[in-house]
Amino acid sequence: MRIGNRALPVGKISLLIVLLLVGLVAAGCTGISGSPGGGSGATITDGTIFLSPSLKQAGGFGCSTPAVEGKLVAVNAESGIQRWEASLGGAAPSGGFGCSGGATPVAVYGSPALFEELVYVAGYNGKVYALNAESGALRWVYPREGNMQPIVSGVVVALDKLYFGCSDGKLYALDAATGDMLWEFTTGDKIWATPVIDGDTLYIGSFDKKLYAIDAITGEQKWEKPFEAEGAFASTPLVYNGTIYIGTLDRHFYAIDAITGEQKWEKPFEAEKWFWTRAVAFEDTVYVGCFDNKVYALNALSGEKIAEFDLEGPVRSWPVLAEDRVLIATEEGKIYAIDTANNQLGLFADLAETIYAPLSLSEGILYVYTQEQNLHALNADSGVRLWVQPIK
Repeated sequence: MRIGNRALPVGKISLLIVLLLVGLVAAGCTGISGSPGGGSGATITDGTIFLSPSLKQAGGFGCSTPAVEGKLVAVNAESGIQRWEASLGGAAPSGGFGCSGGATPVAVYGSPALFEELVYVAGYNGKVYALNAESGALRWVYPREGNMQPIVSGVVVALDKLYFGCSDGKLYALDAATGDMLWEFTTGDKIWATPVIDGDTLYIGSFDKKLYAIDAITGEQKWEKPFEAEGAFASTPLVYNGTIYIGTLDRHFYAIDAITGEQKWEKPFEAEKWFWTRAVAFEDTVYVGCFDNKVYALNALSGEKIAEFDLEGPVRSWPVLAEDRVLIATEEGKIYAIDTANNQLGLFADLAETIYAPLSLSEGILYVYTQEQNLHALNADSGVRLWVQPIK
């Protein structure tokens, strides 16, 4: 499901439109056939890919349809052959976007995270799962009973803790080994973005239009006050050279001092539509994709626009930096390469499939999971397809 090319006025971007963008409204009572449900990016470690497939079912999701069990799968990175899969269950969340009392699939929107022998994933059903990375056996689930509100955020593991945001407006820290809750931090609205950690500081944006710096150990605020924008934060920040780079739903892209929380550029960069994806940086240039079909190259110090690239399709997927090239995908399935030396744009690959999930790069191979439920492995230098496997 996609929005047309007409730019919306600032301040008119409603939560409903954002829901349409990520396919969550389709999980309600509309009965839209074949609506996408989740589909995470791939996380790769020690030759194994971990991801959660997107969910599709005839007749749509919602009140009239039984719950569908989502799953986490482990795939051999060299061959694409599946090693194991683990069910995540199918309980309904409280306070979700579907019908009241309706069962909801366990869609996963954030990429899994790994720590020691465990792999973690958070579901839209309001639960967080920890599984054995070798076997897929369930180690623990949080909460033990019942469900939280929907979790769109991905999970982050650091300092022996697991961090994630929730639609109840809170940032949570759990013990990574046991799943016990250590602390929670409350914002003024929903959290969909995945937090990012730099040292012992967590940075997280909320739909309350504020960006927070949180002590990762204590859960206390670090800045005197959060940074406030004119629109909601739905993307994950990039922390680079002591600066936070992040776009919002007010169509602005900001540079914020990571220590003080003060705006660094004289004024934020403004695009025609809103920013959803995380940025990447190379030397003194920041690259960020936008829903206006463009990728912008900005001077990291001043915010001045160096170049812009029209990809003829909205950019939602997180890009990756492959040595000195930025690889970035459009929703329509085209992947482009930007040469950072001269800012020349070239078509890297055309998968002709819908790409929402973040791109993943490991040992010279680019992994792309599509809404058609296919996992593609491409040579990161040439774009040659090495293999493609259905992951359903």
